[in-house]
Amino acid sequence: MTTLRPDLAVIAEHIPAGAKVLDVGCGDGTLMAALRDKRGIDARGIELSPEDVELCVSKGLSVIQGDANRDLAQYPDDAFDYAILSQTLQTAERPDLMLDQLLRVGRQAFVSFPNFAYWRMRLSLLVNGRMPVTRHLPVSWYETENIHHLAIADFEALIAQKGVKVEASWFFGRGRRFGKAGANWRAEHAVFQLSR
Repeated sequence: MTTLRPDLAVIAEHIPAGAKVLDVGCGDGTLMAALRDKRGIDARGIELSPEDVELCVSKGLSVIQGDANRDLAQYPDDAFDYAILSQTLQTAERPDLMLDQLLRVGRQAFVSFPNFAYWRMRLSLLVNGRMPVTRHLPVSWYETENIHHLAIADFEALIAQKGVKVEASWFFGRGRRFGKAGANWRAEHAVFQLSR
């Protein structure tokens, strides 16, 4: 049995059995398989990578190949109880518009992302003068799919501007979960549960 990443584990814990879920940028389907197998959840996915779509299909998962930047517009309003975007927001062409689509197709959304304001990243940039490579961001700036570097404070400002409600939030650093206090500099990544 595959162990879920901390952000995926928190998402899986908070989706009730029987829910209908869309995993946007589902990768190899690890979260979808866990939701289906452990919770009886109707999980669907959309993924850009043909190799990952093939892996998902080989696991018996319902996944289509598509570009979420454009293809989420094809889904009807409130088609899902939850839309999930894990570690993908920073790769979207327009994260603000992607967030609108997530909250249109899902009654609620889970969004997780790396926090580029994490203190070790700040220190590495200050000391070395180069974009950091970390265990959560393991490739150089020129190889990364991350085209938007955001901090937790940036995300909170965006959702406040859009009038999005935060149902819950979780913050992770160095393999453990902690509270919101100082999360903008303490957390390596964050998870938000959102609604309109």
